[in-house]
This record gives sequence, C-alpha cells and structure tokens, in this order.
Amino acid sequence: MTPTQLRPPTMADVARLAGVSHQTVSRVLGDHPNVREQTRVRVLRAIEEMGYRRNSSARALVTRRTRTLGVVASDTTLYGPASTLFALEEAARAEGYLVSTVSLRRLTVEELSEALDHLSEGGVEGVVAIAPQRSAVEALAELRHPFPVVVVGSGPGVDIPSVSVDQQLGARLATAHLLAAGHRTVWHLAGPEDWQEAADRAAGWRSTLEAEGVEPPMLLRGDWSPLSGYRAGQELAGWVGRGLTAVFVANDQMALGVLRALREAGVRTPQDVAVVGFDDIPESEFFAPPLTTVRQDFEAVGKQGIALLLDLIEGRPPAASRIAIEPQLVVRASTFPYTAQSERAPL
Repeated sequence: MTPTQLRPPTMADVARLAGVSHQTVSRVLGDHPNVREQTRVRVLRAIEEMGYRRNSSARALVTRRTRTLGVVASDTTLYGPASTLFALEEAARAEGYLVSTVSLRRLTVEELSEALDHLSEGGVEGVVAIAPQRSAVEALAELRHPFPVVVVGSGPGVDIPSVSVDQQLGARLATAHLLAAGHRTVWHLAGPEDWQEAADRAAGWRSTLEAEGVEPPMLLRGDWSPLSGYRAGQELAGWVGRGLTAVFVANDQMALGVLRALREAGVRTPQDVAVVGFDDIPESEFFAPPLTTVRQDFEAVGKQGIALLLDLIEGRPPAASRIAIEPQLVVRASTFPYTAQSERAPL
C-alpha cells in the first residue's frame, strides 16, 4: 500500500497525477478563468480518479468563507418547529451550505447568547432562529451578533428580518369555511399564550367572527398536545345542544384529542359538531373522521428563510425583509355543509 492510500489525497497528489503545479489545481478548484480547457479537464479527471475532497478549513482561511449556516431552535419535538428545521436544512444544502444546529430547551437571553457565541466560534456566516414564542423574539432582539440573523415562525411586527406562514389568514380560512357551511358561530381551542402563532390564529378566528357580526364565544386554551385537546374536548362536549356546532382547533394534535373526547361523549363529527385543525400533519387524513385542516408550506418557509439570509450575507438588498407565506385550507370529512336538520342525520 502506498502512502497516498493510507491518507486522504491532497492537492499535491492531484497535481502530481495531472502533471501540473499545485497552483494550477487551486485555480481549477477556484474556477479561475486563466486555465486552459485541456488543463482543466486533466485536473478534474485526476480529482475524480483520486476521490479528492477539498479541505474546508483550508479553503475558509483563503476565502474567509466557511459556507456554514447556523440554526437555533427549541421545541423541535413539535411538528411545526421540526418541519421548519428540516426545510431549512434541505434549503441550505441545495445552496451548497452546511448547517450547524443548536437546540435549546428555552430561548432565553442567556441561552440564546450562549448559542450564538457557540455558532460564532464555529465560523457560521449567518443564523436562522426558529422562534415561535414572543419571548424568544424579544430575547433575540436584545442581543448583538457578528453575523446576519433571520427569524422564522415569528409572525408580523418583528424588527428582525423574518419569514413566517400567515397564521391569521389560515385562521380566517378555517373560520370562514365553517361559517359558510351554515354554522352560526365557531368555537376556538387556542395554543399556548406565549406562542405568537397561537395568538395570530386566535386573532384571525376572532376577526372573522366579528366581521360577520358574531360575538366570539368562550376561548379555550391548550398546550399543543392531544391530551390538552382531549380535556378541552370534554368541556366542549358539554356545550353541544347549547349553541356549539363547530370548533376550530389551533393544531391537529389537539384536534385529535378533541375528536376522541367528542366521540366518547356520544357527539358525532361532523353531524353534531364540525372540527377543523391546523398544520395538516401526515396523520390528519387518517383521523376518524379525516380532518379538515390548514396546511402550512414549510418547504417554502425553508427556501425563503435561507434565501433571505444569503441575501444579507452577500450584501444584496432583499426583495422584502418580512415575508409571509400563504397557507392552504384542506377540506376533509370532519366538516360538511351544516343545516339544522343535519344534527340528527344518520351516520
């Protein structure tokens, strides 16, 4: 076995095989224009034959570019943050960037500061923060950092460049769908109070009812979990027959709990109570009944978030510093046109 087989091939090994200088190999790798095409082909062939991979640390010293982005996130066990993280990683890879991720229990000033310091030491060129809680965005705004930062999932009114799904629009679509089906009002099970997404969905629900001259009924609140939805569903079941015929739930996981609680109480969906969720998780079409819900385009959030960050890194003026992605209503069997007679319609 030769020495070059005992270690990864170097640029010097490629140069020897191609019969050129070390500098010529470097020019080919840097796509320098002053290289003859015949020489370029010979060097590229040698690179492929030897399986040479360029040393990113050495390249960073020369170019002062690491082509690495940072992501700071929390609550990545939840569908929204997890899907956003995956979309960001995919979009970054498509642009030729690596991603360094820091997952935190809480996005406080102290923990965010430590995370940004850690990413800075790792040489990231910019950071995307998945910050759905209002407190997290406020904490991020207090910090100073040596690289551009973009926030995703934060909603409107943020002073930091941001990309988010239009949560209020999604809630308006869900609520308007139920009103158009003939329901006189729509109840709402909201998410945690500190989450901007929960606040925006509740605001969209409330404004849609008020625009139709309907006084919003009592708002219930959960913590995104099926258990909290189940407990809220038990309470909602007590209002059936007293004006409750439709419920907009702030995420699909809580909607799953609501559906079970209603079913156990002998309340039929959608005959007695129509239910709409939010997120369109992969399982939602297999709920009993399949769930009408609002789909978030996480792929678009990832692409737009990375594109905005790269604009800031490259010093290009972005088309917009606050980008809203439109959601889509997905209608399934948990809702259908409502009439007074349909309350006791056969299954």
